[in-house]
Amino acid sequence: MSSKRRRRHSPEQIVKKLRDADAMLNAGKDLAAVLQALEVSESTLERWRKQYGGMKSEEAVRLKKLEDENRRLKQLVADLSLDNQALKIVAEGNF
Repeated sequence: MSSKRRRRHSPEQIVKKLRDADAMLNAGKDLAAVLQALEVSESTLERWRKQYGGMKSEEAVRLKKLEDENRRLKQLVADLSLDNQALKIVAEGNF
């Protein structure tokens, strides 16, 4: 069991760490040394590359804001759908 606390990184931090990782790998460091320097696992680095690879930090921030807004809007639609369903049941008198 690891005693490290889980840390959340901001999109800007992720983009910076990806840039640092690429620079270290291009400088000839091995992957294990890069992962240790960045304090992330290999799977985390690969996931970040898939999601944020090639982005600038302001693009990553915009992506994160859009994802949050999308999540909020989906929740709003789900709540309104439930309300609508409940009102239909009450209006039919089958409760």
